[in-house]
Amino acid sequence: MADLFPEAENPVEIVPARKLAAKVPALFVAPSDHFETRPVEELRLGFDGIDGDFHAGATRRSGGREPWYPRGTEMRNERQLTIVASDELAVIAERMGIAEVRPEWIGANLMVEGVPHLSMLPSGTLLFFKGGVTIKVDAQNGPCRIAGRSVAENAGMADHEAGALLFPKAAKRLRGLVAWVEKPGTIMAGEEMSVRVPEQWIYRA
Repeated sequence: MADLFPEAENPVEIVPARKLAAKVPALFVAPSDHFETRPVEELRLGFDGIDGDFHAGATRRSGGREPWYPRGTEMRNERQLTIVASDELAVIAERMGIAEVRPEWIGANLMVEGVPHLSMLPSGTLLFFKGGVTIKVDAQNGPCRIAGRSVAENAGMADHEAGALLFPKAAKRLRGLVAWVEKPGTIMAGEEMSVRVPEQWIYRA
């Protein structure tokens, strides 16, 4: 408990809440039977996420990311949407030695521009879209070998297995975010949005 609540002489640093301006130049939807996505001009969002999307639903089944539950346990679906940044995808591609990593290959639903270090936004960050939709960030999206294999295959890498293994290392803390719909509506490609980063605390020893 001492590590969670440091002594008064070593107080935490409070980083105030702040707002950022951004836009979402591209939107994507996944068919119900596969996580790879395809470009669309709009996303119609309900409280269950994108209707018909691979990750839609108010609940989902637990997997390897939730070792505290038996695999397959029904739980709240906080992974309705996947959000990535074009600049972070470019870094991943460079690290993997390929020309590009497209959002579709790794199951992204929204590609965002204008937010530095998108993948490092904390849980609770709110994305307010000009058309009225609000999305709430749950967590950073951990890169996995399934997405890595998709990248390797689509990029034409000679060794798909090697690419699948390389992706989790190359994409660490660059894989984007998972989020859920707080206020439903429709998002249009190219729409402006504002990002509200909540107040945070940092312990500096």
